[in-house]
Amino acid sequence: MIYRPVSARLPVPAGLGRFVVLTTVFVCAACGLVYELELVALASYLIGDSVTQASVVLSVMVFAMGLGSLLAKRLRGRAALGFAVVEALLALVGGLSAMALYACFAWYGRAIPALVGFSLVIGVLIGAEVPLLMTLIQRIRRQDAGGAVADLFAADYVGALVGGLAFPFLLLPVLGQLTGALLTGAVNAIAGGALVLWLFRGDLSVRSRWALIAVNGLVLAVLAIGSVLTAPFERAARQAMYGTDVRVAVRTGVQEVVLTGGAGSGKPLALFLDGRLRVSGADEFRYHEALVHPAMAGPRRRVLVLGGGDGLAVREVLRYPDVTSVTVVELDAALVRLACTDPGLTALNRAAYRDPRVRVVTADAFAWLRTRGSTEAPYDVMISDLPDPAITPSTKLYSQEFYGLVERRLAPGGRLAVHAGTLGTRPRAFWTVDATVRSAGLEARPYRVGGAGSSGGPDRTAARRPDIRGAERDDWSFLLAAREAPPLRLATPGPDLRFLSHRELSRAGRAAERSREQEPPPSTLMRPRYTG
Repeated sequence: MIYRPVSARLPVPAGLGRFVVLTTVFVCAACGLVYELELVALASYLIGDSVTQASVVLSVMVFAMGLGSLLAKRLRGRAALGFAVVEALLALVGGLSAMALYACFAWYGRAIPALVGFSLVIGVLIGAEVPLLMTLIQRIRRQDAGGAVADLFAADYVGALVGGLAFPFLLLPVLGQLTGALLTGAVNAIAGGALVLWLFRGDLSVRSRWALIAVNGLVLAVLAIGSVLTAPFERAARQAMYGTDVRVAVRTGVQEVVLTGGAGSGKPLALFLDGRLRVSGADEFRYHEALVHPAMAGPRRRVLVLGGGDGLAVREVLRYPDVTSVTVVELDAALVRLACTDPGLTALNRAAYRDPRVRVVTADAFAWLRTRGSTEAPYDVMISDLPDPAITPSTKLYSQEFYGLVERRLAPGGRLAVHAGTLGTRPRAFWTVDATVRSAGLEARPYRVGGAGSSGGPDRTAARRPDIRGAERDDWSFLLAAREAPPLRLATPGPDLRFLSHRELSRAGRAAERSREQEPPPSTLMRPRYTG
């Protein structure tokens, strides 16, 4: 049996009614894409590996859209009422999705099931829109199916374009993820409800009209309450993840920066970047001593630090009086400002940025080495203090092309020190970094050191719950590289170190070599090998 829509009784001429429907399609498409991008962005921030999270969201959502289209066939007989209900549900679920996903991560540490669930539900609801809108637009004025589909999808795709541009350039920077999602849900509810309650009110009984008004009013009230509670919700979520001693929580143009403890609080300072612990005042000296000092055994007048905006690697470099210049290339200028001004972080880095030998460049390390850095004099020591290679934005900074640029800037006899993740939990990724460094014409010596107790290394999850802390790392792993095989030793004489010694460094090298795997292929820009 073929369903044939009956002409609707409209309060306006058919041409204006058709324009109103296509405008609603435009608005709803924009909202739908915002929900999609919001899930991808929040999942990448909370879980990491943006390629995997984007693939999960997009694939589940596209599948669910097909499922929603099939389910909507049953609603075509009451298309106006069905569309209004779908939009109210979509506004509620999509608007609250960011807050719910953040809550699942903060309090339960299980964001992936919530991510899949919201992608599925939102996809079903978005998929249900198209058949219902197709029925409504045909009820205004019958036309061939091809023409109706072309008009509908033209409005849909233009709306998606607007939503896709509004998310990164307007909603995210101005309102943030939580408020942006809630506002999008409100726009979605108003657009869907207004279309049906005004243009297609003749299709509704009096009881249905009042029920829709009540439902949409309730949805808008819930979204409004969520908007009012956004600030206390974020504070509560931060306390669940970071504890009650959060001193600084700022969203820079690059990442979220959170500082806890330090500054006379009686607790060790901790620095979190995008929810991942980068510095623990309890044992950061073990990490930074191991990263910096093996590379300083030799010529060291000119030093380049890639990343390390917290100033702690610079602190260790400046312990050598014969260092004449230190260039720090850091993407996040706000992090550097915090390292210069926050009393807890300044005390930890010993006011490293006040030293006249230090110069800070705000730039992406890869881009800087290709452009301005290519004209700089070669460096005796290069320290790569960058996030874990498994974090997708960092993958290019562990590629063959990147290390090729690094090799060109090394002075004769120069050394490169690389934080390369952890051998304890991701040995394949570590040995891929090793293979990639070697593919750029450098010889590398691996070594690994342990953190104090169970504190783990940088880039672990911020959450403190026991079930989340299973992700913590049991070692920091490094590579010391040069054009000729570098000796793994410390400078003699050198500064007194709290942790690292000749004996400890020798032991660290042997520990890494014992876990050596068959050499994997190198990682390149076109074939990244760290996300699997």
